[in-house]
Amino acid sequence: MSKISLLIMLMVFKVGAQTPTLAIADSLYAIGNYTEAIQQLENLKESSDAVQLRLAKAYVASGKLDSAIKTYKVIVLQNPNKLLSAIDYGEVLIKAGELNSADSLFDLLSAKYPKTASFQFQRGIIKEKQNDSTYIGFLERTIEIDPNHQQALYKLAKDALSKRNFPLAEELSLQGLEANPSNASLLSILAQTYFNENSFILAITPFEKLLELGQGNEFVHSKLGHCYYRLHYHIEAISQYNLALGYEDRNSDTHYNLGKLYARTGDLKKSEAHLLLALLIKKQPVDAEFLSLALTYKLQEDYKKALQYFNSALEENPNNERALYERAIAADNYFKDKKSVLNYYQAYLDKYSSKGNFELIHLAQIRIKDIKEELHLNGE
Repeated sequence: MSKISLLIMLMVFKVGAQTPTLAIADSLYAIGNYTEAIQQLENLKESSDAVQLRLAKAYVASGKLDSAIKTYKVIVLQNPNKLLSAIDYGEVLIKAGELNSADSLFDLLSAKYPKTASFQFQRGIIKEKQNDSTYIGFLERTIEIDPNHQQALYKLAKDALSKRNFPLAEELSLQGLEANPSNASLLSILAQTYFNENSFILAITPFEKLLELGQGNEFVHSKLGHCYYRLHYHIEAISQYNLALGYEDRNSDTHYNLGKLYARTGDLKKSEAHLLLALLIKKQPVDAEFLSLALTYKLQEDYKKALQYFNSALEENPNNERALYERAIAADNYFKDKKSVLNYYQAYLDKYSSKGNFELIHLAQIRIKDIKEELHLNGE
């Protein structure tokens, strides 16, 4: 005897009050054999509520939504006070895309049971699927009836975040989290709200809570890394960005951020490696990456390579003021011919003397003066 047959026999034995066929159908349904369960129930040719409800659920489980809708319709018409059956019927209508019929049903239910929040919520879901902006009103009525309705609070908070209404997004998220502190969806909205407000120290807590709940992914790790980075927690930021790479190792922004962070912690070899990877991956203008890579070589006193990448940054973006200035510094350290170095500083001043960074302009002017005095003393 097969294990499945033995299992069915045991389950049949446990439901002795039922007819053998119903018990067998229940056993088949319980182990996921919906097709055979449907066959057993259809062979009964019986219209009792017990059989029809089982049949409707088996149709849904097997994906035969049209048959499920027909069966539920009969059940609800014959038993208009069977609330759970009516709810199941409405949910199947939504799943099948019969949105107008579903809306009519939940409209009737909400009129009959005005204090039931879930009916307002279901109407909100339907209106949202129909791209009807009134769905927000139904979600708002949902939380008026049930202030802790998690799904409605999430959808309203998400809508507020998308509209950059950060105070409302925060309020709704906190309202839901007070009732359920482990709601990952609301934690995500709260973290993103703080992040978008540049409240990085506040964003850390919900992002870390998501990790505690096992909800880590590239988005969470990279955003948490950015929070640490902005707060100058460089070691923690590096850790999070490396974890983000575990989910997607071809994200140029992650490599770029790691390149900058490693430079700040003095690990110039790793900085170089990640900045080069960022350049290889990225397909759009990469002057910022070239600039960072050039600055890394400058810190290593490899001025030849620094010059190469400052020039690459300027090829990508001729209006990168920092690259133009830093190129002159690298040239000053690399070339012995100070007359040629003057040309680099002058190129910077020609473009930015009237509109650039005051401090950089001042430093360039001082260095030009010093070089000219040095050349004069040497009789050049």
